[in-house]
Amino acid sequence: MAAGQGGLDAAGFRTLLVEEREDRLVVRLNRPEVRNAIDQQMVDELHAVCAYLEQIPKVLIIAGAEGVFASGADIAQLRERRRDDALQGINSTIFVRIAKLPMPVIAALDGFCLGGGAELAYAADFRIGTPGVRIGNPETGLGILAAAGASWRLKELVGEPVAKDILLAGAVLRADRALAVGLITEIHEPAQLLDGAHALADRIAQQDPLAVRITKSVFHAPAEAHPLIDQLAQGILFESQAKFDRMQAFLDKKSRKPATTDQASDRKKN
Repeated sequence: MAAGQGGLDAAGFRTLLVEEREDRLVVRLNRPEVRNAIDQQMVDELHAVCAYLEQIPKVLIIAGAEGVFASGADIAQLRERRRDDALQGINSTIFVRIAKLPMPVIAALDGFCLGGGAELAYAADFRIGTPGVRIGNPETGLGILAAAGASWRLKELVGEPVAKDILLAGAVLRADRALAVGLITEIHEPAQLLDGAHALADRIAQQDPLAVRITKSVFHAPAEAHPLIDQLAQGILFESQAKFDRMQAFLDKKSRKPATTDQASDRKKN
């Protein structure tokens, strides 16, 4: 499905549904016959999405079709993969690329979000869900490990005890626990899930795009890069026209603010 003139050409996509707006791209995983399991075709199409957003930065919303985010990697393909396939990092490479996109990524989760599907969600900057979310990593039960980001991202997101419960003991979190540990930040009914994602994207859109991009980069910089990278990034932003325009608008708005009752009373006394 083509997104419009000058936009992402998704006409040849078979596993993703794409909707493009001026400031965001909505991508829906669409392999309902296998609960949106992530296969090589989907990975290839996600790379095409990333290539586009690296050139034309926009907020990315990722969701699943028909009440499921992604049930994991395609087990039929995964079963046939060998050592050399693992060393290629087929899924980890695309998830790292998604995590490094210039603008924020929002994962809108419903139903099963397992294995590779969960690792895709962990790569996002924001995760929101529905009451029906089931999120976890059952890889050790299949004789493998969660090697596409969960083994290190999950500890950063929820802390070591919860991460080990998921990775080593096979815990699958329901929405209430996922919310309690901060793995998701909002819960919406399924019919309102995408509305919730768009509302979050609207909040991001109210910020200065360059400031958002640079803040995301600084946020993910290694510890040893701070505080130098913060100072250099701030130096760039201090010279941006948006900084002057937005601060002037703030000052103008403040100067037009009606006087409070106490201020009006003081003026009368004077």
